[in-house]
Amino acid sequence: MDRAIEEAIAAKRLPGGVLWLEHAGQVYHKSYGRRAVEPADEPMTKDTIFDAASVTKVMAATPAILLLVERGKVEVDAPVRTYIPTFDGGGKEAVTIRHLMTHTSGLRPGLGAGEWSGHATAIEKACAETLRSAAGARFTYSDINFILLGEVVRRVAGAPLNEFCGREIYGPLGMRDTGFLPPASKLARIAPTTKEKDLVVRGVVHDPTSRKMFGVAGHAGLFTTAADTARFARMLLNGGELDGVRIFKPATVKLMTSVQSPEGVPSRRGLGWDIDSSYSGPRGKVFPLGSYGHTGWTGTLLWVDPFSNTILVFHSNRNHPTESGSVLALRAKLGTLAAEAIKDFNFHHVPGALPPRAGYGERPLQAEVLNGIDVLKRQNFAPLKGLRIGLITNHTGHDRERNATIDLLKAAADVRLTALFSPEHGIRGALDEKVPDSVDEKTGLPVHSLYGERRAPTPPQLASLDALVFDIQDIGCRFYTYMATMANCMEAAAKAGKRFFVLDRVNPINGAAVEGPVHTGAASFVAWHRVPVRHGMTAGELARMINTERGFKADVTVVQVEGWWRDLWFDQTGLPWTNPSPNMRSLAEATLYPGIGLIETAVSVGRGTDTPFELVGAPYVDDVKLAGELNRAGLAGVRFVPVRFTPKASVFKDKPCAGVGILVTDRERFNAVDTGLTVALALQRLHPGDFALEKVHTLLQHRATLDAIKAGRPLAEIKGAWTAEVEDFRRRREAFLIYK
Repeated sequence: MDRAIEEAIAAKRLPGGVLWLEHAGQVYHKSYGRRAVEPADEPMTKDTIFDAASVTKVMAATPAILLLVERGKVEVDAPVRTYIPTFDGGGKEAVTIRHLMTHTSGLRPGLGAGEWSGHATAIEKACAETLRSAAGARFTYSDINFILLGEVVRRVAGAPLNEFCGREIYGPLGMRDTGFLPPASKLARIAPTTKEKDLVVRGVVHDPTSRKMFGVAGHAGLFTTAADTARFARMLLNGGELDGVRIFKPATVKLMTSVQSPEGVPSRRGLGWDIDSSYSGPRGKVFPLGSYGHTGWTGTLLWVDPFSNTILVFHSNRNHPTESGSVLALRAKLGTLAAEAIKDFNFHHVPGALPPRAGYGERPLQAEVLNGIDVLKRQNFAPLKGLRIGLITNHTGHDRERNATIDLLKAAADVRLTALFSPEHGIRGALDEKVPDSVDEKTGLPVHSLYGERRAPTPPQLASLDALVFDIQDIGCRFYTYMATMANCMEAAAKAGKRFFVLDRVNPINGAAVEGPVHTGAASFVAWHRVPVRHGMTAGELARMINTERGFKADVTVVQVEGWWRDLWFDQTGLPWTNPSPNMRSLAEATLYPGIGLIETAVSVGRGTDTPFELVGAPYVDDVKLAGELNRAGLAGVRFVPVRFTPKASVFKDKPCAGVGILVTDRERFNAVDTGLTVALALQRLHPGDFALEKVHTLLQHRATLDAIKAGRPLAEIKGAWTAEVEDFRRRREAFLIYK
């Protein structure tokens, strides 16, 4: 664990942190790195006080509400309007306290930006929110839920959340360094966060909404130490009591830390606590299902395993002095290492642990994955029975045995396949230019082009159909155009009142990693929605997101993949590879594509060679010098070799080029977008007169990043500018994720 933390600090993922690992009364407590690097350097100390960020939800709002539940003043299943009467209308009358605490209220993630201030204004805005989904229907992590819970405490207890928690929880537990609005006397021990207007934020809550609420809110605002956090967790492990002081009844602790999510919601949450969702990375690979915890935006972490009697706390200020730091991978690693450090407990057999969610069993090293078409075939095509359908597909639309989806649907009983629609590269995936209308030779069906003068089916083409079916293998990158085609077809189906089926497929470069800035401008064929360059979603998940966020109101059915986990790469699925497009010939090239493809409008990336996207070069480049520059950048999981080549297609066709061959040495650590931007920075620095940087904007579609490259800003600074938008994307996408 020491090494993992120190390596993350050396990689500038965080300036420092404090670890507390406790098991059966034994404690390992250590500080690492620096508490501050600006305006002056300060060593991290074990008594450092951290901005807890969203850990506030489980150390303030949640216990405060549960105390009121114990005292008979709040009911978990009572409507929120019982306590806040203005939270009403538009379906909000069905939202209960339980819905708020399990993030199943239907409210969006946050109140958003804008000029406003004050606690009362925040509650007014929260009560005016429109539900994005029916109460209890889906999990959407939302700060608004806990802003409202904090207000329930204030109204029912007759005291603000900070005063109630201080009097009823932190004081009795002896948590001397925990509370809201820390006094000036503790400022020297508080870990600073970001730098704003040349001043470092210190002792003031980082969360902008909590700050507008003057630092006291149910979702963020608490400050605490690792030791105090561990005391709180120890009280929970002891059934609500610590050192002779009882805070909760044992039944109350069990209530808040056991699954309370509504039936049918895949993400499993307690009341406030995370148990088994896409936010459960800190559980690692060993702690059992049924352990629980929470994390915070600033870099805080608490995870509790009641089975092995273990507490893991790791607090950091990863967003000091900028938002470029990240502890996501470190948290998961620490969760695994913490459990592995426990030698007197058998994690292989844990009586009382939760079973995996349906469809989420123990992951084998080599999965037996079924794509949507395989599942549909096993269902004997039942969802499509009696329908006249148009199929949007290409050569990647096939089952595990490589039987074409076209042929399977054409032969299916009581399924009337009447038309085909072809995306970029054509129905057989062989074209690199505009695609004409044609006739499929094997079936005689008309093939309507979606990559020519029109990009969506026309009303006459849809008139005789009941539904459209989409089955195309995507590559997991925003500017790969197949998802734009899907979005256009889904919109056309909605307008025509036709059903829309997505035969889902795995994301070949996994669904865990998210890279690059989020597109926020106008939609285009290479920037079709507000997603990052590498979005980490499947076609089915994206269909759900786009349909909701763009208000299509299409009747969408996703035939889900079976046996796939988010962190699986294509070569771990057992599925056969088919080149999705003429120049996407291997998983290695797909892995590189989000970064190297990003710059392909300005330089040759090997199109017209045997290894597209594994090369970058131009006639003006000094290959040895460029390779040296890139290797000195120290990017994780990749090396660069000087090479010369002559592309037979695309940029610099038939012109001898010098550049680099790109060797991915560790794909789990490799960041494709970082690599592409580092290449662009190097070319701009070495060849400012020759490198056509402006052309990079064609696919990047993020002007601030392009300007930063032109100015030669450091990569960490460039990425820091995206952090908030990427985190917002992660929160948005949670509502639409299907797979663990």
